[in-house]
Amino acid sequence: MLFRIVERKWWYFLFSGALLVPGIVFLMLGGLKPGIEFRGGTLLDLTFRTPPTSQEVYAVMNGLGHGDALVQRAEGGRMIVRMGQLTPEQEGAVERALEQRFAQDVDRSSQTVSPSFSAELVANAIRAVAAASILVVLLIAYAFRHLGWGAFRYGFAAMVAVVHDAVAVLGAFAILGHFLGVEVDSLFVTAVLTIIGFSVHDTIVVFDRIRENQKLYPGEALNPVINFAVMQTMVRSVITSLTTLLPLLAMYGFGGYSTRYFALALIVGLVSGSYSSIFNAAQVVSLWQEIEDKLRGRPRGAAPAAV
Repeated sequence: MLFRIVERKWWYFLFSGALLVPGIVFLMLGGLKPGIEFRGGTLLDLTFRTPPTSQEVYAVMNGLGHGDALVQRAEGGRMIVRMGQLTPEQEGAVERALEQRFAQDVDRSSQTVSPSFSAELVANAIRAVAAASILVVLLIAYAFRHLGWGAFRYGFAAMVAVVHDAVAVLGAFAILGHFLGVEVDSLFVTAVLTIIGFSVHDTIVVFDRIRENQKLYPGEALNPVINFAVMQTMVRSVITSLTTLLPLLAMYGFGGYSTRYFALALIVGLVSGSYSSIFNAAQVVSLWQEIEDKLRGRPRGAAPAAV
């Protein structure tokens, strides 16, 4: 006996909407907070023996004429300072002013990105995400080519799941950027591309099981086939996600500052991808079929009784 999973599709869509809408609102209001790599400028990684407060460090930066500096405290006596592009001489002046103000040696490492390079990085990131998304649709359509033009419903459904997962991550970081000043960098783009790959991988497993069940039970209505496929793959998907989630949680909890938000993006995308593959992608295929049946005047096949 099977659970009536696909018949409750609108509840799953409503739940996804409730999760995504806040992030979409913040994306529209302020969007993501770009890091140095995307907007250009200089990032200073300062290490103090006895760390001062963020306000004290900012006061020194402001006194040197760098009022645009954003100071964040990290672990291990470190301060992360982001500001407009500095010359090596200006970086040295900052280090000397901090050592004089706080009467201690300050270790400094820096990263400077020109505005032209950051603009190129943004353009390349957009191209990479767009290209990956288009290839996903074409790959899945090819895998289901025996259905003719109907194969594109599977590609479209996978694309919906990919967009769902990407928006979940983008929205979460828009909220974090608004309230906590979390910035996105090139590692964030890497995380989004990884999430797209994971989402597609998990979705293809479900779709492949649907395809195999259609061969085993020719003439069966689509909804019962989807229910059976989801039940067959659910445990595998959950276990796979958990075994991936545990190392990511360890990376987030015990990893360095530079990889913490990379791990967080992957965690959000992993959870979202696991949900969308089971409860969204296959449901979109079902909805497409139901709309097509209605337009063509065909009766919908009855699903097995609920348990």
